[in-house]
Amino acid sequence: MNDEQLLRYSRQIMLAQIGIDGQQKLAAARMLIIGMGGLGSPVAMYLAAAGVGELVIVDDDVVDLSNLQRQIVHSSADIGRPKVESAQQRLNALNPECTITAIKQRLDAEAMTEQARQVDVVIDACDNFETRFIINAACVQTRTPLVSGAAIRLEGQVAVFRNDIDNSPCYHCLYKDEGELDQSCSANGVLAPLVGIIGSVQALEAIKIINEFGEDLNGRLLLLDANYMEWRSIKLKKDPACPVCGR
Repeated sequence: MNDEQLLRYSRQIMLAQIGIDGQQKLAAARMLIIGMGGLGSPVAMYLAAAGVGELVIVDDDVVDLSNLQRQIVHSSADIGRPKVESAQQRLNALNPECTITAIKQRLDAEAMTEQARQVDVVIDACDNFETRFIINAACVQTRTPLVSGAAIRLEGQVAVFRNDIDNSPCYHCLYKDEGELDQSCSANGVLAPLVGIIGSVQALEAIKIINEFGEDLNGRLLLLDANYMEWRSIKLKKDPACPVCGR
């Protein structure tokens, strides 16, 4: 590492859990982020700032005025621009050392699997169950760790699915694809700082997976009730009859 890198990441390198070796692991890491909205914004910004080598960001939407209340990677000047282009510009300004690969389309199952195969961690920051199931199936097939997050109204959740570890549950073990309610922010609302909290936890879990320190959320669902600022942790078990990851 050169002097500028040592200074940029000095506060992380000071940590026993990171050090120079850990920082170099982050620099060599490639992560896929699905969604550049309320969750994807803090996830991408913190991972880029932390020194992750490459972020592949995926979103087919454009920036809307209603997004700006919570999607902090975008600004008023970006209204009408594709979200991945707006985010790419902001992330490059934040840390030019981080390579940002932008994909301006919704990925089908085959494309998602191909992208998951090329990365070390996948971060689900989307806002619909259909895409989440596609992401999960791709990660199970490629044995790629998945960091999943969701936030709506004043409630949020985070879970990690270590598909690279035997007997780890998958997203489908937790949620069955038997239809869905309209649980979008546009239909139900969401408080701005909530997505920042959940997205920050997702970024932290992704860093922990790469650097292999502490205990990640594999096999646990972390729930936040922001109305009372209460966290709950629920243990998850692999479903032997799961059609995605079961035997």
